[in-house]
Amino acid sequence: MDTLLFIKAALMGIVEGLTEFLPISSTGHLILAGSLLDFSGSAGADKAKVFDIAIQTGAIFAIILVYWQKLRDTVIGLGSDTRAQRFSINVAVGFLPAVVLGLLFGKAIKAHLFTPIVVASTFILGGLIILWAERRAQSVSHYRVENVDDMSPLDALKVGLMQCFALVPGTSRSGATIIGGMLLGLSRKAATDFSFFLAIPTLIGAGVYSLYKHRALLSVDDVPLFAVGLGVSFVSAWVCVRWLLRFIASHSFEVFAWYRIAFGLLVLATSHFGWVQWQP
Repeated sequence: MDTLLFIKAALMGIVEGLTEFLPISSTGHLILAGSLLDFSGSAGADKAKVFDIAIQTGAIFAIILVYWQKLRDTVIGLGSDTRAQRFSINVAVGFLPAVVLGLLFGKAIKAHLFTPIVVASTFILGGLIILWAERRAQSVSHYRVENVDDMSPLDALKVGLMQCFALVPGTSRSGATIIGGMLLGLSRKAATDFSFFLAIPTLIGAGVYSLYKHRALLSVDDVPLFAVGLGVSFVSAWVCVRWLLRFIASHSFEVFAWYRIAFGLLVLATSHFGWVQWQP
């Protein structure tokens, strides 16, 4: 057993769990963390890509645990509760755009855009967009949609289209859906809740598809490594989500915007001056 590789897997799991549901891009952080840790060199480049996607499932288990009551009531009420039926339709409608565009352009995006410099650039751009959205939100006295159950299928479709921007690494799936939802008239809480619910089919689907597509690369010997990453990402995501739900009750997302800008500039500076040899 390669102890160092397992430590790297655990660190990658922590990065995934802490960044998946914050508007700071988990994919971007995994690319940067993987470069610093030389995780691709240790696990193999193709296997490392599958690992990054697979451990997102651990983060999703945290969402299922936090929102268990809502999910349970929805499943039970599908036969007779119109609110549960509308909510399920909204999640399905919001999920579809990412599936279609991901299948059409996912391969090309991974081949050309999964680099630290692209990630750093989108970090900065995304931070500026968040600052603009938060400035705009300060002038809004009433949101059109206060609760996730008040959303229409058209609202869900629009948020789903916003999620597609996250196909570009460094954009942030959570950032695109939360900030995009706020710009479309959802309250901060409604946008955050729907972003979390939308993550369940999106990330589970991506994980299952990636594992199936690359099943020839994997063996039973890889199970412990993947289990470590998935388990650590679950715990760290659970802690992070519970904290974030309390945080947004009284704070804006501006702190994450400044973090994105500062981190993006740091990566660009270290790359330009050769202080860190970032690897694609």
